[in-house]
Amino acid sequence: MLEAIGQDNLDKIAHARHHDPFSVLGNQMAHKDSFILFYAPDTLQLVVTETNIPAVRYADSDFFICSEHLKEIGEHYLLTRTDTNNNVTSFHDPYSFSEQISNYDLHLYSEGKHLHIYRILGAHPKTIDGIAGILFATWAPNAARVSIIGDFNAWDGRRHSMRSRGSSGIWELFVPGLENETLYKFEIRNRDSGSIVSKTDPYAQQFELRPRTASVIRSTFDYQWQDSSWMKAREDFDWLHDPVSIYECHLGSWQRDDSGEFLDYRELAHLLVNYVKDTGFTHIELLPITEHPLDASWGYQTTGYFAPTSRFGTADDFRYFVDYCHEHGIGVLLDWVPAHFPKDEHGLARFDGSALYEHEDPRRGEHRDWGTLIYNYGRNEVKNFLISSAVFWLEECHIDGLRVDAVASMLYLDYSREENDWIPNVHGGNENIEAIEFLRELNTVTHAEFPGTIIMAEESTAWPQVTRPCNVGGLGFSMKWNMGWMHDTLNYFSKEPVHRHYHHDQLTFGLLYLFSENFILPFSHDEVVHGKSSMLYKMPGDEWQQFANLRLLYTYMFTYPGKKLLFMGCEFGQGDEWNHDKTLDWYVLQHPHHAGIKRLVSDLNGLYTRQTALHKYDFDPEGFEWIDCHDTDQSVLSYLRKDENESIIVVLNFTPVIRDNYRIGVPVNGDYEIIFNSDSEYYSGSNAGSDSIIHAENTEWMNRPASLNLSLPPLAGLVLKLKS
Repeated sequence: MLEAIGQDNLDKIAHARHHDPFSVLGNQMAHKDSFILFYAPDTLQLVVTETNIPAVRYADSDFFICSEHLKEIGEHYLLTRTDTNNNVTSFHDPYSFSEQISNYDLHLYSEGKHLHIYRILGAHPKTIDGIAGILFATWAPNAARVSIIGDFNAWDGRRHSMRSRGSSGIWELFVPGLENETLYKFEIRNRDSGSIVSKTDPYAQQFELRPRTASVIRSTFDYQWQDSSWMKAREDFDWLHDPVSIYECHLGSWQRDDSGEFLDYRELAHLLVNYVKDTGFTHIELLPITEHPLDASWGYQTTGYFAPTSRFGTADDFRYFVDYCHEHGIGVLLDWVPAHFPKDEHGLARFDGSALYEHEDPRRGEHRDWGTLIYNYGRNEVKNFLISSAVFWLEECHIDGLRVDAVASMLYLDYSREENDWIPNVHGGNENIEAIEFLRELNTVTHAEFPGTIIMAEESTAWPQVTRPCNVGGLGFSMKWNMGWMHDTLNYFSKEPVHRHYHHDQLTFGLLYLFSENFILPFSHDEVVHGKSSMLYKMPGDEWQQFANLRLLYTYMFTYPGKKLLFMGCEFGQGDEWNHDKTLDWYVLQHPHHAGIKRLVSDLNGLYTRQTALHKYDFDPEGFEWIDCHDTDQSVLSYLRKDENESIIVVLNFTPVIRDNYRIGVPVNGDYEIIFNSDSEYYSGSNAGSDSIIHAENTEWMNRPASLNLSLPPLAGLVLKLKS
């Protein structure tokens, strides 16, 4: 009866080497002698339940044949199995189900245009003719065979070999009856070498807690969102002109419980939202919470592009975190890493035995510095994988924006490479043309599909038009980190005040390029690790001067054009460098100087968000005007921040000397009120400087019709506005 199939095909099934198991297993009606064939290792007896007739074991093998009463057997027949331990189970035969993924889905994916491919590939609940199960699918075009393995089949790759969908490279199999939170992987046999690898699901939406690496079936997602008002308002969010002040946060080390263990997403939601509301930030930016195997990577070596890390709970717990932030008026941004991925054996590296997601040639496919692999952005399926990941976080998790990590490494083929360790593009240049097109498509799709969301670039070079529209040759990002301003500013502040007049241009040079891009001013995690020292201890001088300098630095930052970003711990002047293995040094808030820094940042956030002139034209020269940028001898800067209705005056003294009778020109006569003084005793300062109300004099100064005579506090900034 099995002659038509042939012993060779049976041997391939038994040794998990068959590329088309459906041509052997299941209902074989196409043959002269119709029969149903099952492969069931470790089985004593197999019964077709509907007819209650045992299937017959073939010879001495693990194959069972049913050839009787076939007309009485339904399309999706139920089997009862007695295993070698006399355990009895019932299940529907996976090989009785037809193809489930439509040709249209396969076509869109091969074109790189399937925005929701994460709903097709991976493991998804599905009900077919009233039978509930999980539809598995993965992309492995160079595989000879792909199987689903898991704790439901003793991790045996012979039992659930998948159906090939031909040239698409997709493999699929519907497995009825699987339970929620079942563990699984894909076992893949390479068609050239015959090597076998076990891989986690690239599209999995939950993983085991590290160091274990299996994917987890989520057959139900029950979370009921409560943020409809936020999501509706987000569509009209005008990030160009509204205040954006970002609290950058690493969830694993922000706070921990009394035993030093991680808090879960729900606990973090309540604690973090209360804190961020108190300190006045508008957004939280999370260092990558995409699943990753190594804590020390801080999440930047991602293996799960569709899964919040299990370190802090389930995917629905994470949705609660986002929802709770939205309910309390806080946006959530996510660090997202499409520039590279780790070489971990269970991940994407050589997924089907070939360089599938990466380039084969290490001159294009490997970051030497980081020990990671580079995506092949020219391959449609890889580009689709990454863009659908971005869509997933924005749509399914209601994330309000992404910060794209290491963009410079994507743009340049010779990024951090020796002279002979890179391959030029087709035009002979060092631009990564495929990566550029990927970034443009990413930004075009996300801005069109999710209005009001922001996509930010960590881009550290002078690449032009990073934040300009794609249709005029730009990359299409919403904003870009201003790394030049950050480096110049921190370098200036590291100088002893007596030497600062030699470096005055480091504060003024940035205005030459400031409005060429939409800039974020970042004091990020990267500046407080690896021996760079904390923000506080970057400052020179004794303890008082260090805190005064830090207060002045933040005053400068919050009044300078650009959106704001501050890493956790910096807002209260933590002394130690950031350590991902422990919580922040919250105890220092018992000390007045640290508590003063926290109050200062809270008030600066309030000032920035309330005073329209300080944020409306963050990206437009209309919102900024120098009063005096030339006072190098006294190391003082003064400037206006403006909107259509009023001007805010900022005066910054970068020396520990009180500057009495310091005159600046102002636009109009009248009474000016000091609305912020970073040297206030409320911030643990010396409370020096002018009285709160200063009357302008009719003395022309600096080509302005009136002027103010001020007393500038030491290492401090004043913010003034015309009293109404």
